[in-house]
Amino acid sequence: EHFLGVMDLIHGNMKHLWVFLFVVAAPRGILSQVQLKESGPGVVKPSQTLSLTCSVSGVSLSSYGAGWVRQAPGKGLEWVGAIAGSGSTYYNPALKSRLSITRDTSKSQVYLQLTSVNPEDTAMYYCAGGTVRGSQCEP
Repeated sequence: EHFLGVMDLIHGNMKHLWVFLFVVAAPRGILSQVQLKESGPGVVKPSQTLSLTCSVSGVSLSSYGAGWVRQAPGKGLEWVGAIAGSGSTYYNPALKSRLSITRDTSKSQVYLQLTSVNPEDTAMYYCAGGTVRGSQCEP
């Protein structure tokens, strides 16, 4: 039996709904073998650049969307951005000028770079993957 946890993340006032499907338990099918692992520095000083890597196994990034969410201390989850299987990128408008999400399909890795970090960027950052549905996050 398949159990999918659905997280609905609405960003800004653009009324776009992003649905990230996280596999909690799925004995059968390709999603049951998908694993994501974040890596990067534990601490980044103000004005520096935050660089994170998400290593994906069990599926090709050419057909799998991946992105990032973050959670500041005492606050809820905030959608950061994502890159679709097609390679199209979608960014939180509030972070767009400082944010870059790229990937290397040959290494099965997705990268986040957030420049000029400030205290408001203090958070736990999580790699999220699966099916991303919604309109393009552009005006």
